[in-house]
Amino acid sequence: MKKIQPSFIVGIGGSAGALSAYKALLDAMPPDTGMAFVIISHLLPTAHTRLAKILQRHTTMQVILASDAMPILVNHVYVIPSDADLTLEKHSLKVISPRSGRNKQVDLFFISLATAIGSRAVGIILSGYDGDGTAGCKQIKAYGGTTFAQDMSAEVKHMPLSAQAAGYIDFVLPLNKIPAKLKRLASKLGTL
Repeated sequence: MKKIQPSFIVGIGGSAGALSAYKALLDAMPPDTGMAFVIISHLLPTAHTRLAKILQRHTTMQVILASDAMPILVNHVYVIPSDADLTLEKHSLKVISPRSGRNKQVDLFFISLATAIGSRAVGIILSGYDGDGTAGCKQIKAYGGTTFAQDMSAEVKHMPLSAQAAGYIDFVLPLNKIPAKLKRLASKLGTL
């Protein structure tokens, strides 16, 4: 029987400069990790979201624009729609539109991720301005999950450095090293 629910749900947060980081991360990610990935990007409310289509060129996993009540499936990538907040309830996505505020979508998703799945939550902070993601990483750590930050390769270092300075990051790595660390994390829990 094919496994439908992922072993881990990996939230990936970014803003300015993160498009290159999303592409590089997906290029390095095997398509059969047994995990699911949710990309939370700061998008202008008026933006037409082509991000899913762009990222589909960098993975054989299915990349989907998130919609309300969408179940999270193994080996899939979900992308936040523009002008929306995205949260996780049990193993389904909840889209709240319009968004509640500017540049807090990563925290909102990471906090809901930690609350919903505890130690199976993973947060990755990529390039971006401001400190969005820091409070979310704190919550993931509090629930026993694992956090990553992009190393100094980030085009805009504010988001990863904010989470690191607050002490909520387990691993600071270049993008091409994150997939191997995720695989080791999964194998430790016997999910691979």
